[in-house]
Amino acid sequence: MKIDSNLTIPQPPEALSQAGLQFDVATEEDFDEIMAMSQHIYGGLDYLPTRYISWLQETNRTVIVARKQGKVIALESVCVIDDGETMLVEGLRVAPEERGKGVAGVLLRFCSELVKSKYPDVKVSRLTRDDQLRPKDFQKYRIITKQGILLVRFRAEDLKLRLSDITLHDSIYPSLSTSSSSPPPVRLDHESIHQLYLRSDLMKGLLPNATVIQDWQPFKLLPSNFTILLKKDIDWMVNDVSSPTVASLCTFPFKVPIGDNWYYLNIDMYGKDLNLVKQQFLSHLECHTATLKGHVMCQMFLDPALWKPMADFCHSALNVELVKEYTEQCVVESDAV
Repeated sequence: MKIDSNLTIPQPPEALSQAGLQFDVATEEDFDEIMAMSQHIYGGLDYLPTRYISWLQETNRTVIVARKQGKVIALESVCVIDDGETMLVEGLRVAPEERGKGVAGVLLRFCSELVKSKYPDVKVSRLTRDDQLRPKDFQKYRIITKQGILLVRFRAEDLKLRLSDITLHDSIYPSLSTSSSSPPPVRLDHESIHQLYLRSDLMKGLLPNATVIQDWQPFKLLPSNFTILLKKDIDWMVNDVSSPTVASLCTFPFKVPIGDNWYYLNIDMYGKDLNLVKQQFLSHLECHTATLKGHVMCQMFLDPALWKPMADFCHSALNVELVKEYTEQCVVESDAV
């Protein structure tokens, strides 16, 4: 089934009551209530304030709020991808006073039923987690892939000074030099992206389980998915367009509510060559911190075996702060029932 880009998800019944809840399609007018409900989530690093309005405009996405006595107490988003065969569950929010009461499960069931009524070809439900999977989770989910999560923090002004010292000819880090056997990273335009990811098999072995995981969203290598991806502000990079061994996708910096002038930067890194990973990491940092002022949280997803050497590199070469120890990004799925 091909997703119709002009498709509008129908609004559910105005007052569908289930477990004392009412469900409605989210609107811009709900923004303030949702933000109030989401205060302090992710330690003030919530992405939703930046993306909420754009989510409402995505024709393949359904955003539902749950109300109790007229007050918004929960939110869930479901995005249909993979030629209509996968529903991607994102953005769960439950008001603090309502947590632990089963609200999330009821809301997810409602969203799933609504989406499946419009997309009958949906076969699986996918989500991406960063918490430890418990034994009972393995009864419900299948693991698609895992990546290590490296989270560092720095002041943009300090990093700019450090990056100016680590030039590509820096004798302290000769593996990063353009005079070495590794040429500088290559930024990809849309035509090159299509050629590498869709018209050849060059990326299938490099990507985890042949899946593009971009900023927590897992996509199969399908033209319809790249229609979605190429609308986003992403920098695509490889070490070599003819025979890539390391590839990366980097979001443009976006503000987070932890404080004034705080930004988030997500980098998805694929491949096992440590020096090439360092090169592309530095290249993304140089590009995206050039115009920033203030604090930056940079989150990189990478092969688990590279987490420790990259953490050491960030500390010793860049003098940036490691925010937390090793955690994992897990993409899981279950049958859509």
